[in-house]
Amino acid sequence: MDKFIVTISREFGSGGRLIGEELAKRLGVPFYDKAIIQMAAEKSGMSYDFIEKNEEKSSGAPIFNIPITATFAGYTAMGYIDTPVNDKTFLAQAEVIREIAKSSCVIVGRCADYILREEPGLVRVFIAGRLEDRIRRAIEKYNFPEDGAQEKIRKIDKSRANYYRYYTDQSWGSVHNYDITLNTSFTGIDGAVEVLLTLLKSKGVTPQNP
Repeated sequence: MDKFIVTISREFGSGGRLIGEELAKRLGVPFYDKAIIQMAAEKSGMSYDFIEKNEEKSSGAPIFNIPITATFAGYTAMGYIDTPVNDKTFLAQAEVIREIAKSSCVIVGRCADYILREEPGLVRVFIAGRLEDRIRRAIEKYNFPEDGAQEKIRKIDKSRANYYRYYTDQSWGSVHNYDITLNTSFTGIDGAVEVLLTLLKSKGVTPQNP
């Protein structure tokens, strides 16, 4: 496989970002998460804080009928100046995602699996975990208060599911939308990375840092 892109969607607290970082390191390719926000800010003229605040939010009627190849500049220039800010944020990030996908990389979140669905060499991953394990990780890693941590996690997951449905007309977390789903309560973080490396090797990918 000359070029590959791994997209990672994840339940909050499942360790998806950690898996993505380690996987990219082992593969020797760029890892993209928050960097996409900065790149989208530079491309669109919107501020980093503005995009971060509005990403993974949806507004009004779905826009999954917008051509996924539309650019931020092109779409707004076509008379869509009044496009809701959340949609502008999505379009700006989608344009960045298509650009970085010209080379092998690992991307976390932001509907990248759908945006790049026609891209050769795409491997779509979903990371899940038992709620109690995700609560523990959220408390330990993200300093969530013990009281209310469960409700906060549920709200974040619901927001991600709504965002994904809004922009893709697909179900977030459905096994039919991914090539592999891993439960880190079963595999652990390191185990999930090893499973993905084995899968990629079977597809002809050679890790640079095995």
